[in-house]
Amino acid sequence: MRTLIHDWTERAACLEVDPELFFPVSTHGPGEEQVMAAKAVCARCPVREQCLAYALDTRQAEGVWGGTDPAQRGVRSRR
Repeated sequence: MRTLIHDWTERAACLEVDPELFFPVSTHGPGEEQVMAAKAVCARCPVREQCLAYALDTRQAEGVWGGTDPAQRGVRSRR
């Protein structure tokens, strides 16, 4: 059984930045830089795996979660 969201979110690196960073309008063009910046925050996050598991379990269709964008999560969930 996975841990409750509240158990890990308090340690998330994203708490230190504007949440809008993780929800760019697009993952292409100008939004690509925003996605890369969000993924950089995720790269140093101690709960990255829990975040990704949550996104996959709840089928998050938008945003950067656990260092992945929507296209990457789509590929993972189809495996």
